[in-house]
Amino acid sequence: MNKTARFLSVAAVAAFTAFGAQADEADASQFATQFQTNRTRAEVASEAATVAATRSQEPAGSRVVTYKSTADRAAVRAQAAEALRTGKIPSGEFSM
Repeated sequence: MNKTARFLSVAAVAAFTAFGAQADEADASQFATQFQTNRTRAEVASEAATVAATRSQEPAGSRVVTYKSTADRAAVRAQAAEALRTGKIPSGEFSM
């Protein structure tokens, strides 16, 4: 029993020592980025306004290209019906 008690006490001391060696702030604030600036809020706001005026807020490729068709609706429907009859367009669960 004496050996067991001694072993457990040594293990407890080792555990507390290891825990104490890793003591730090709970939120790990030492890794937070620190900024030192000498610019005023007005300077930053004016720069932001000029940058926003020169950059587009529209994502690339989001413009829709409009196309003016010269085809007649009835002619297009007739061509689609003909393509379906001749098997150029798969229908239902049939797939090419």
